[in-house]
Amino acid sequence: MRYLETKEFQELLERAQSCLEDGLPFAIYRNPNKTDVVGVFQSDNALHHSKDFTEKGFVFAPFSFDDKVVLIQPDEVWKSVFHPIKPQSEKAISLNESQKDAHIQLVEKGIKEIKKGRLQKVVLSRKIKVKVTQSPVAIFKTLLNRYPNAFGYLFHHPKVGTWCGATPETLVKVKNNELQTMSLAATLPYVEDEDPKWGDKEIEEQQMVSEYIGDKLAHTMERLEIDDPESVRAGNLWHLRSEVRGTMLSNLKVGEVIKALHPTPAVCGIPTDEAAQFIQANENYNRTFYTGFLGELNLKSQGELSLFVNLRCMELEEDKAFIFVGGGITQASNPESEWIETQNKSKTMLGLL
Repeated sequence: MRYLETKEFQELLERAQSCLEDGLPFAIYRNPNKTDVVGVFQSDNALHHSKDFTEKGFVFAPFSFDDKVVLIQPDEVWKSVFHPIKPQSEKAISLNESQKDAHIQLVEKGIKEIKKGRLQKVVLSRKIKVKVTQSPVAIFKTLLNRYPNAFGYLFHHPKVGTWCGATPETLVKVKNNELQTMSLAATLPYVEDEDPKWGDKEIEEQQMVSEYIGDKLAHTMERLEIDDPESVRAGNLWHLRSEVRGTMLSNLKVGEVIKALHPTPAVCGIPTDEAAQFIQANENYNRTFYTGFLGELNLKSQGELSLFVNLRCMELEEDKAFIFVGGGITQASNPESEWIETQNKSKTMLGLL
């Protein structure tokens, strides 16, 4: 695969590679539909945390707020440009069916809980282990080229781990007290020259998320607008998305907004606490930073942030990658279809390896 690269971009990748070798924390990333690639580098290996989201740097937060939000301090911030070019056609990906029975049983359990009236929706996921021969930096480079409309990142902290991903979902953006977020849910595979045909299950799932976000934000906003849903493409998948905009109350702290939104119904469920308890009791693994959030915190100016939900991601560990995939379960879910959805989602990261 060919790349149009600037000298600055190559230097940024070399810096990231040397930080990996020296055990120094960093995050390199590119915002959706942009060409700028930013590197945030910390000069020592200390583990810092964000206490109230007033700090400056790059944050990497777990699914559970019981765990601490990691902060990479911006001792150096590098900028470069990367121009994606049309990648070569993807090779066919062979998908492993070994987790099928366990995942279908998990989904059936979730549907049963919803029918009891304890949950409206729950997001259930699984973890896939695969062998890796490429370096994290090489994987990141492929990711930038293949998914230009996603938030693409590579994160490393020697005391936390190495993660990379291409997420389609904004958690929240704030600038000058103006807030932006999105209600993203429902999934169908992308088929060339065909529009997605959404069923009642997908439409209801996305509407549920929009209503939930509206309820959560209502008390924090002077003004709040939620658009009608539209179909958006993310790699080889379609999703339904509504843009959400608002003006925050003047005395509001951004930490309150983040806590109101995370975890979203798109990664946890409704009601949040009950769904989180069901996930922790039944998924049989610890999500750690999968379905957490990450991004810039007060880097450009105080009170300005740009955070994304950690979806379509993997954790890299020597010659192994752990890929995470999940889906929203409602009463109308079909367990076999939910399995197929996670298989389709796994191609986003498997395609990079």
